[in-house]
Amino acid sequence: MKFTLSYAGIVVVAGAVLIGLAWWDLLRYVPDNDQGLLFTSPNRYLLSRIFGRAAAIAMVFLVAFGLVGGWILAGRMLSPLDKIADAARLAAKGSLSHRIRLPGKADEFRELSDVFDTMLEKLESHVGEQRRFAANASHELRTPLAISQSLLDVARQDPSLVDAELLDRLHTASRRAIDLTEALLLLSRGERGVFTRASVDLSLVAEEAAETLLPLAERRGIELEVTGEPATTTGSAELLLRMVTNLVQNAIVHNLPTGGRVTVHTEPQHRACVVRIENTGRRLPADLVPTLTEPFQRGGERVRDDDHAGVGLGLAIVHSIVRAHDGALDIVPRPEGGLRVTIRLPSP
Repeated sequence: MKFTLSYAGIVVVAGAVLIGLAWWDLLRYVPDNDQGLLFTSPNRYLLSRIFGRAAAIAMVFLVAFGLVGGWILAGRMLSPLDKIADAARLAAKGSLSHRIRLPGKADEFRELSDVFDTMLEKLESHVGEQRRFAANASHELRTPLAISQSLLDVARQDPSLVDAELLDRLHTASRRAIDLTEALLLLSRGERGVFTRASVDLSLVAEEAAETLLPLAERRGIELEVTGEPATTTGSAELLLRMVTNLVQNAIVHNLPTGGRVTVHTEPQHRACVVRIENTGRRLPADLVPTLTEPFQRGGERVRDDDHAGVGLGLAIVHSIVRAHDGALDIVPRPEGGLRVTIRLPSP
């Protein structure tokens, strides 16, 4: 209605201006007397009556034409907005699979619909990912809690069966539930990106992580080496330490049975600082590597055989922390086996 009234108003005003100019230009040369021009008729009085009637009819036609034409044009021009509004209503009801796919030439409405479709695709992917994550988290938490419940039921029914083995199993199940909960909280913290930023030297972070995990590497017979130069970035020292620790721990755990090797290298690059972690191990198919950063993906036949095998969130946490620090994560399989993980973070 606003477009219609605006269009009709413009048409009427333009017509009134044209009629007014024609009236003024026509009548200014006609004398205002009874004899008219050169003592003949018509005179200004007669022309005013004749032209005034025609001008009034023309104005009525312009008003009607402006209203009808404006209504039709506004309806045709704004019809794409109805499709976009319908898609928004469906999305508000929870249906994210609907797409507008507006036909026609590329214009502002087509661009708006394409942007809306892209937003719906990302929302659908994000919601699906969150649903899968919630389902996987529930499944992972259910196992240790169910084990703990079963052991407690056994102990309640027959207290004489409570021995060191049962307590150890109960402790292991509880420890796993606690580790998983802490990992979920850390993943959520990384996703939100809420932390205090400070200057962090990644070479010192790598050395601290290697020093912490050195006993694990020695116990497994893995050679752990840290090389490189100071590489300073801005971020959370705690989260960056967890990022490197998770990567080094994965590199140690998923390695050769004997004679394995893990190298951690840091270096500054143009407007960025790089952490590169490589390990030996079995060959991984290329199609498996992109899934490793998904929550609860352990890849291939990897199993949990000790207390350092994790809960399937190690690389997901790494990916979350890297994104929170505006960095890039690159994971590629090494031709001879194992992985090469490269993290690029912006320099201050």
